[in-house]
Amino acid sequence: MDKIKEVLKLLESEKNTIQDLKSLEEMKVRYMGKKGLISELQAGIKEASDKKAYGMELNTLRNSFLEFYEEKKQAFENSLLEEKLKSEAIDITLPGRKIKKGSLHPMTLITEQFEDLFVSMGYQVYEGPEIESDENCFQKLNIPKGHPARDAQDTFYLKDEVENYLLRSQTSTAQVRAMEENKEKGPLRIVCPGKVYRRDEDATHSHQFRQIEGLVIDENVSMADLKGTLELFCKKVLGEKTKVRFRPSFFPFTEPSVEVDVSCFKCNGKGCNLCKQTGWIEVLGAGMVHPHVLEMCGYDSKKYQGFAFGTGLDRFAMFKYNIPDIRTIYGNDIRFIKEFDRRDV
Repeated sequence: MDKIKEVLKLLESEKNTIQDLKSLEEMKVRYMGKKGLISELQAGIKEASDKKAYGMELNTLRNSFLEFYEEKKQAFENSLLEEKLKSEAIDITLPGRKIKKGSLHPMTLITEQFEDLFVSMGYQVYEGPEIESDENCFQKLNIPKGHPARDAQDTFYLKDEVENYLLRSQTSTAQVRAMEENKEKGPLRIVCPGKVYRRDEDATHSHQFRQIEGLVIDENVSMADLKGTLELFCKKVLGEKTKVRFRPSFFPFTEPSVEVDVSCFKCNGKGCNLCKQTGWIEVLGAGMVHPHVLEMCGYDSKKYQGFAFGTGLDRFAMFKYNIPDIRTIYGNDIRFIKEFDRRDV
């Protein structure tokens, strides 16, 4: 009984020394652990002369400790919770933080817009390889070796494959492949988007850019069909008030060939620095597919006719999104891309 009173007295003296949850848990081990003071007293009940009185005193000691322990533990946990709430408090009057999210590149946006437009008109999207043979890139487009038109499309030839394989200079190579793959040699209606390469070394051109070209082959196709298609295309992309005009031109793979201009969307044809005071902006080239090209790709030029057109996607992206410098498109600056995350495109 004296030992119980000594432990109780010791407990009362130690209560004021507990300052945190760690010291409280250490105290619990000292008193309630396997070799703790209260546990040892419980083992001594066998030797007590008055087991009932001994047990009552021991229960009083144990209850006193447990009551103190639970009260202190709750107080410490509440204190820690309050400190955490204060340190992690959120000011609900502050403006919310914008969630970071990705955005599509303007070239991706303009490509998808063009593809959606032509698919709605019954075209299929056809993508060819960027490495092409000289035959597909030039010869089957009516540009034989030594032809002066090659100078304007000088590109990059593969090492050890000079005059055999090169990086394509135009997406017309995809049209050649599509015509050759069409074993039935029947009607064809495709658009071919993709990257092309040319050895342009002046300040106004890039060695790499993106094109999209269209090809239609069928019976009784005429320039009227080409003009109607391009007028619809330009109005859908640049606005319903856009005017379109054709100018005679020359391309080896089309005959007749035309350059296509649109009325300046900045000044509405009045003349400004964008259109160089002419009121018109050149946007693409087009024409009726040359009969020789049809024949080289296996078509009967007496039965089928076709028209083709092509334009630079970079140029349309600059027009549509008011991008002043083409180098910005390929600069890999994340700040430029972020401009398109919420823009109505």
